[in-house]
Amino acid sequence: MQTRLNIILLASCTFSLNNVWGQAAPYPSKPVTMVVSTGPGASNDVEARMYGQKLSEAYGQPFVVDYKPGAGTTLAAIYVAKAAPDGYTLLGVSSSFPAAAALYRPLPYDPVKDFTPLVLMSKRSTVLMAHPSAPFKTIPEYIAYTKANPGIVNIATVGAGSGPHINAAWFHMLVNTKATYIHYKSAAAMQGDLLSGRVHMTYASLLTGLPHIKSGKLRLIALGNAERSPLLPDVLTVAEQGVPGYDYASMFGYMAPAGLPAAIVNKLSVDMAKAARSPDIVKRLETEGGIPIGNTPAQFAQLLSVEINRYRKLVDELGIKPEE
Repeated sequence: MQTRLNIILLASCTFSLNNVWGQAAPYPSKPVTMVVSTGPGASNDVEARMYGQKLSEAYGQPFVVDYKPGAGTTLAAIYVAKAAPDGYTLLGVSSSFPAAAALYRPLPYDPVKDFTPLVLMSKRSTVLMAHPSAPFKTIPEYIAYTKANPGIVNIATVGAGSGPHINAAWFHMLVNTKATYIHYKSAAAMQGDLLSGRVHMTYASLLTGLPHIKSGKLRLIALGNAERSPLLPDVLTVAEQGVPGYDYASMFGYMAPAGLPAAIVNKLSVDMAKAARSPDIVKRLETEGGIPIGNTPAQFAQLLSVEINRYRKLVDELGIKPEE
């Protein structure tokens, strides 16, 4: 009897110690924070909340969006780079991540060594759109207007050195014209000024731009990426309107702090890819100008490496500085 009692007590103590050491709790056992580098309303926010809902349903734990805009979109990356590598703090990554890696040298974090790539969720068509009061409707008309009025057109961006900023500057270099860039800390503030006509134009994902285009509140000038969109088959790309070689597609993916355990990397990457390819997500992305991907951590890491090098070349050629 005493021996049996000892065994029961030993098993009870072992169970308690496992709980204390965290060995018994499967991941995730508490809410997960998804940090994005823009404010509410931006395409990063829209996609993060969409995927967060899917992951919350799969895991039974909240996946909550945390907004950390500012400093050329680097505040979010700094925060996640310093977070514990336990899977409870993730970074939503857009084209602004490799853009910031190109612009800010040195950074307070290493864009490769300080993060664990998880999955590229989607690619997005981009649009160049303007307030209806703007005196141009096509790329040739815009080029002619800016040549005659250098620096008069205001282009809104979600931050100095962001993907839209660098790609807008690249466009103007290719066509040898000038514009003035107005940088905002949040997409909501930027959209408010654009919709009111305080600024003339912006580059954005088709996902966030389409509702304003359909309502007539904003005018679609061109698609930024090389391919036409099935949603807007008659709309010409920038390249088709006289700027050959121009191609600006955005993206959204997830990363975690470096040192994330392999078991959590595998679990998150597989389940996130599954969410990206789920029928309801695919349908929504396709109706909003997105292309579902859901690749592997290695594939996402390779893409980020290529994009960082591409943006570094652009930043050097354009002479863009962080203080712009």
